[in-house]
Amino acid sequence: MKIFFTNETKKLDQYTIENEPIKSIDLMERAASAVTFEIISRWKRNTPVVVFAGPGNNGGDALAVSRMLIEEGYTLNIFLFNPFQRLSQDCLKNRDRLQAMEEIEFSRSVRNSTTGNAKSAHSGSTFTEIINEFIPPTLTKRMLVIDGLFGSGLNKPLSGGFSSVVQYINSSDATVVSIDLPSGLFGEDNTENIPRNIIQADLTITFQYPKLAFMFAENEQFTGEWKIADIGIHPDIIEQTDTKYYYIEPAEAAHMIMRRSRFVSKHNVGHALLIAGSKGMMGAAVLAARAILHTGAGLVSVKSAACGETVLQTAVPEALFIADCQNSHISDMTLTRTYSAIGVGPGLGRHEETARAFYKLLEQIKRPVVLDADALNLLAEQPKLIETLPKNSILTPHHLEFDRLFGKSDTSCERLSKAKEMAIRYHIIIVLKGANTAIVSPKGDVLFNSSGNAGMATAGSGDALTGVITGLLAQGYHPIPAAILGVFLHGMAGDLAAEKDSQEYITAGDIISQIGNAYKKLHNYKG
Repeated sequence: MKIFFTNETKKLDQYTIENEPIKSIDLMERAASAVTFEIISRWKRNTPVVVFAGPGNNGGDALAVSRMLIEEGYTLNIFLFNPFQRLSQDCLKNRDRLQAMEEIEFSRSVRNSTTGNAKSAHSGSTFTEIINEFIPPTLTKRMLVIDGLFGSGLNKPLSGGFSSVVQYINSSDATVVSIDLPSGLFGEDNTENIPRNIIQADLTITFQYPKLAFMFAENEQFTGEWKIADIGIHPDIIEQTDTKYYYIEPAEAAHMIMRRSRFVSKHNVGHALLIAGSKGMMGAAVLAARAILHTGAGLVSVKSAACGETVLQTAVPEALFIADCQNSHISDMTLTRTYSAIGVGPGLGRHEETARAFYKLLEQIKRPVVLDADALNLLAEQPKLIETLPKNSILTPHHLEFDRLFGKSDTSCERLSKAKEMAIRYHIIIVLKGANTAIVSPKGDVLFNSSGNAGMATAGSGDALTGVITGLLAQGYHPIPAAILGVFLHGMAGDLAAEKDSQEYITAGDIISQIGNAYKKLHNYKG
């Protein structure tokens, strides 16, 4: 799925309006229907609803949702903010549609007076158009607030009266649902934004595609849970519009899986070398080796400290073991044969002999390698060696490891921008681990992962991911699909593990044990 910048939204909408064809008010109606459906599927009809609508099309969406909810039997208090008495065309149409309803009492709030025309069939819903005086309603914990003040068109921080409204909503205990974007949040970079003037939603129902800002950890406080509502943007304009950002869904990952010949042998599906482990850290090597095998590699050899031989061959009897001459750490990484793929780093340690061996290894390798954990930390001590990495090598840092390698970043957006720059400069693939792990290609494309859950923040989860990606590389996958599919498969296995037990319960071993079921689930998406 493509992710577009919010400045593309009008173009996408306009093409749909002209080529479906559909009237803009009807496209808004379709969007409002999707939001309404989500609300009625989650909240009972006796839930008091308060709506805050702005003067633009986001406000028009909110007013259309309000009308539909009233028709479904909800009681609403609706506030339309129109301080400049200038509504967008479709917002105006939806205001008029609401005013025409028999079930609602309409009034205008102006300084020192309120004018209106109450209906005799008034059911309890009210609609107030705010011109220059706003008396805030009391917001309680049992209320649902619908935020439709501002959407994707916003390009500067909220201020004045609107920032006061946002702060008032945030200070309440009400549950907040934002339409498309939490009001005040920019769709991409929020470095120059003012956090206190951004709605803190519990749920954001966004249209057609996720926004880039949703991928950054610091914005979770604003978006809460987010869900995509398909509003039928014309597929041709989605196809024609270029982007550097993507959100990987199950069907896309499924189509990356290579078919196995019935006559395949273990030698046909790759021999991986895993260089990992040291005294006290053999568990990392065990997890990575298990993940390589369960991902489908035919053979795996584990080069490790001699002390790990019994541990490794007991825990992973299918693996071959190459003992180092040193008992507690690896001192020699000399390659004596050719391997289909090499993974380096889990539990490696940073002994000075290990460091020297690692730097010599980088001089030997000629094909893409997977580097994780202490391999990244050792690389950070000699950053010029990044230039020597084979093209399409895969680095899998979490944010601290990334910052050690490439310098500290103050925000997730800045870190992602730097990852793009580094991936292009060194022609490498960076797997920036997190809630929506970003796979950054050497061309600067960014693919965000949609699988996985918070329970995967557990010791050894990254070692398992190293194993999965190395296992795919060993089978002959190109490095970019190996990274994309590996991240997705790893995340889906984590989801299945959490579904079986709970997010709090799962360990890295549980994730690995679900790789087979993750494959089965992805095969179903292929049809």
